[in-house]
Amino acid sequence: MVDTKDVAQFMFDKLEESNSLYQYDIVHDIETTYGNEFVYQNENGNMAIEKKVLTAFNKFKKENNIEWDKSEKAWFLN
Repeated sequence: MVDTKDVAQFMFDKLEESNSLYQYDIVHDIETTYGNEFVYQNENGNMAIEKKVLTAFNKFKKENNIEWDKSEKAWFLN
């Protein structure tokens, strides 16, 4: 059974492949790979990543040199 840690690992693996991870793209990758359980529609009508997944992903941010660029809505591996 897949859990939030698995999805966070999936996100990190994608980030390592390209050194960048755009929120718009990864939300759709998560939905396609794991279904709707780990994504939701936010108040603006956009698809977003569940908070529990982001919390698990933040552990990777702390252990690696990952930066969030709010204007790009993307994570970058430095």
